[in-house]
Amino acid sequence: MRPPVGERGSAAVEFALVSVVLLMLLLGVLQVAVYLYVRNVVAASAAEGARFAANADVGSDQGAARAELTLRRGAGRDVASRVTCVGREEIGEGGLRLAGVECVGALPVFFAPIGDALPLHVTARAVEEGAPP
Repeated sequence: MRPPVGERGSAAVEFALVSVVLLMLLLGVLQVAVYLYVRNVVAASAAEGARFAANADVGSDQGAARAELTLRRGAGRDVASRVTCVGREEIGEGGLRLAGVECVGALPVFFAPIGDALPLHVTARAVEEGAPP
């Protein structure tokens, strides 16, 4: 059965219109997947750096360096160059000394409609070893 004369070629136009929407949807899903993966790697790296800095006789700046090293190994140099980690010491509840690592950066997007970069901010803390206060 043939379509009426006025509807010939309409399937090609419909395919072109639908394929653009499907492509945008696919890129959006890929962007979310990449963002979640990188965020998890950054969170794990910050936690590793905080645990390392919490060891006795290790400074908080060494924890930040450890976090950046772990990030470079887990997500690659390109991502690691976009994220900066800073170590710090804090006093928590009950007077506990905490070693913290804060990682801040931005990830590029696949397509421009949602902006230039997606922000990324992760903080990890660990209780420092040593004598109680």
